[in-house]
Amino acid sequence: MNFLIDECLHTSLVEVATARGHTGTHVTWRGWSGVQDWNLMAPILEEDFVFVTNNARDFRRLHGDVELHAGLVILIPNVPPPRQRQLFDAALDELDLDADLINQSLELDFDGDEIVLERHDLPEGR
Repeated sequence: MNFLIDECLHTSLVEVATARGHTGTHVTWRGWSGVQDWNLMAPILEEDFVFVTNNARDFRRLHGDVELHAGLVILIPNVPPPRQRQLFDAALDELDLDADLINQSLELDFDGDEIVLERHDLPEGR
């Protein structure tokens, strides 16, 4: 999979992806820091990125408004980089089991020390 990590998340998530055999880049490295969320959608769609973000509200809506996208990974809590890496690693474990994230979001959160995963269709009714 080809991941684009949002600027609200640490750049080390790219290393997590590549260590697991995926490709990835960071919004900052592409020169897109500060770009409005809706303006990020064009490169996300054009380059078939699975977008990884902490900004659930905006990107659920934006991904839900398009007919076809590669997928969305949402790390719900605002946590330090080591915890972000832990959540993203769990997302990759899930994607190793079922790599089809097309038109879906995979949302990860903590419940105490446990990681909780939820999948949703975006747009709904896929």
